[in-house]
Amino acid sequence: MELSKELTNITYLDNAATTYPKPKKILDSMLKFYAEYGVNPGRSGYDLCLVTGEMIDNTRKELTDFFGGTNPDYLTFSYNASDSLNIIIQGLLHEGDHAISTMIEHNSVIRPLNYLQKVLNIEVDFVPVGPDWRVDPDDIARYFRNNTKLVIVNHGSNVIGTIQPIAEIGKLCRERGIYFAVDAAQTAGMIPVNVEEMCIDALAFTGHKSLLGPTGIGGIYTREGIDIRYTRAGGTGVRSAVPLHLDEFPYRLEVGTVNVIGVAGLHYAQEYLAERGIEKIYKHEMEIFARLQEGVADIDGVIVHGTTSLDHRGPVLSFNIEGKDAADIGMLLDVDFNIATRTGLHCAPLIHDQLGTSPRGAVRMSIGPMNKSEDAEAGIEAVAEIAKEMLS
Repeated sequence: MELSKELTNITYLDNAATTYPKPKKILDSMLKFYAEYGVNPGRSGYDLCLVTGEMIDNTRKELTDFFGGTNPDYLTFSYNASDSLNIIIQGLLHEGDHAISTMIEHNSVIRPLNYLQKVLNIEVDFVPVGPDWRVDPDDIARYFRNNTKLVIVNHGSNVIGTIQPIAEIGKLCRERGIYFAVDAAQTAGMIPVNVEEMCIDALAFTGHKSLLGPTGIGGIYTREGIDIRYTRAGGTGVRSAVPLHLDEFPYRLEVGTVNVIGVAGLHYAQEYLAERGIEKIYKHEMEIFARLQEGVADIDGVIVHGTTSLDHRGPVLSFNIEGKDAADIGMLLDVDFNIATRTGLHCAPLIHDQLGTSPRGAVRMSIGPMNKSEDAEAGIEAVAEIAKEMLS
């Protein structure tokens, strides 16, 4: 299918959903690898299989180094961050345990916790964020109980962009012997994450956002010695006579054939990120974002949600036009200006409750590595015209 001129000329401001477009160098390399070596790794000993298995092993090592881990066997692949978070939450919590999370979480944390509250009688507390829209580590600690088993926190908000004080929270959890898990869906590949320095026991990531891979691939880095049970069982390609699923990593948390083309995408994306540098990418994104936020916030009738501070922040902006429905604003941005945004609750209803934007939510604009300064200007001009028309 050939894309129309309108689609190819889109101003894409929805990178919190997925980065787009992906760098051509990554796409070409992953497709070439899959065309030449797209066999089932670890199931046989012929050369094609060995090459594919080597690429997967190398990618485990690359991502382990990228996240500051120590053992590549503990880097396991999944479908995405939501899949990873389900594996972590259901693998660590048992009946009667207490878990702590925050109001800024995505439904990929909220819903599994609510489900286990229903079926396993676990107890859950969601801690509000403070006036700066970051959670205070001491507020987390105030919820600690004798049966607290897990603290799980969103590193970067997909609604208002705030970056949480992960290292400080991790230190408090480590001192109390409480498992600490982090949802890095929005930050992996944009904000440095070091699992050892930040005292992270389980890190969930997705491949298709700032890690610049395709959809359908994600993973977990688990600290050695963490007793996370497997919740799925099946083929591993090794020790097939064993009647139960294997306990050792990486097999413990992986079932069936690995997403070869997805892992290849992450492999070549690691090369791209190393060449360009995530610090430079982040600086590029935030320079464009700063202009976008400033311009949108100055428009009469526009309400910007959360903080406008650029400190401890990712390039995510949520706003409304006073008295108008976010869905209508998003539709006009799309239809009249060919600008892609996201509207609604963004799968994060609790933070919208705290923002006061429930039940209809807000318009979200988010900057990615492929955006240019003119994209911010296009967004500002479009919102200004829509606000003027809606409020006249």
